[in-house]
Amino acid sequence: MRVLGVIPARGGSKGVPGKNIKLLAGKPLIYYTIEASKRAGLITETVVSTDSEEIAEIAKDYGAEVPFLRPPELATDTASSVDVVIHAVEFLKDKGKAFDAVCLLQPTYPFREDGFIDKAVKIFMDNNPDSLISVLPLPDKYNPHWIFEKSLDNFLKIATGEKEIIKRRQDLPDAFYRDGSVYITRTDVLINEHSLYGGKIGYIVSDISRYVNIDTIEDWDKAGELAERIKASE
Repeated sequence: MRVLGVIPARGGSKGVPGKNIKLLAGKPLIYYTIEASKRAGLITETVVSTDSEEIAEIAKDYGAEVPFLRPPELATDTASSVDVVIHAVEFLKDKGKAFDAVCLLQPTYPFREDGFIDKAVKIFMDNNPDSLISVLPLPDKYNPHWIFEKSLDNFLKIATGEKEIIKRRQDLPDAFYRDGSVYITRTDVLINEHSLYGGKIGYIVSDISRYVNIDTIEDWDKAGELAERIKASE
């Protein structure tokens, strides 16, 4: 199976200005995801998708391929990840390169454990879902069977639509939230359904001790502390 890795890294960032090339523990943030992708033996080829010449040059300095600059309409706050990925797929298809699946690797999740990407791709290959995402277990108190949402008449209803709430914690089904580390999608699902997910979603559970997904300054500070802990443990 041919798997394309796509690292999205636009120049504009409001939460943490310039975050994709901001230094984290002495390295640009994007460096960590480039290195993780380079070590993944089941990724056929990886490209960085950016609208910024500065990011492109730094990415190339760390051995990444940057075969294009992303068009302006795909570099706004409202541009969707699926459109960014489809653009990369179609650009490479025009160059004679076809892929069976795409692995989206966001730079905002810098600390993937060694071998994690290959493990995710292997699960994807073995089970043949439409997509696979990395997840973390949802704490019981946030389980959707214990969550209420406001109804149209301004009362509360159980978010899952059930009439009675599940009373015992032990009876709650496992629930997960996506952590942003890895998204793998079949190319035909991307193109035909315009979706990163499709109808059949596989999953891999991440290491919560390495979890940070950087969107705010507080996340950035947490990432700096986590980098120190990881370095001390190696």
